[in-house]
Amino acid sequence: VLAERAERRRQIEGQLAERQRLLASIKDQIAKIKAQEAERQRRLQERAQAVVDQQQSLNSSSGTTGSGVEPAADGASGSTPPPATYGGVVGIAMSYLGVPYVWGGASPSGFDCSGFIMYVYAKVGVSLPHNAAMQYGYGSPVSRDQLEPGDLVFFDGLGHNGLYIGGGSFIHAPHTGDVVKISSLSDSWYASTYVGARRL
Repeated sequence: VLAERAERRRQIEGQLAERQRLLASIKDQIAKIKAQEAERQRRLQERAQAVVDQQQSLNSSSGTTGSGVEPAADGASGSTPPPATYGGVVGIAMSYLGVPYVWGGASPSGFDCSGFIMYVYAKVGVSLPHNAAMQYGYGSPVSRDQLEPGDLVFFDGLGHNGLYIGGGSFIHAPHTGDVVKISSLSDSWYASTYVGARRL
């Protein structure tokens, strides 16, 4: 009986040691993935900051200022959107990188996607509803090849939106468990669920 118990104990200890090695390996993989994502976010932020700096330089040299925005008229469409006047909101949006996603949130303590857009645009005097599908009704349509910093980009049947920052990237509050961050329009989910864009 003692020999059987000793053998069983050795087996359990062996299984435990194997599971601890597996757990350590998984933790290493998670750390590598987190480091890769942190580096990716750093590069995206650098690119976005360059766009913000360029936009601010252009705005200061041209004296561009924003004006009020009204909902688009039904059936309003045009091949050439109006000039972008709200590129400066990108810098405002970037200051909230890392803020946690909160469903229904519309403040720096937590944002959902449309709450983030609503809050950032309110900082430049533009009033928008707290609903991505309703925000799609504002401004003018913009084709993907004419996107400018400050344009709103929409996904998932108008269930999600973000703010285009230039260079094929946008800033948004993705989903529960995530934070305000930069993503690429070419990332598979965003590319496959892209609906369109609007310029305020």
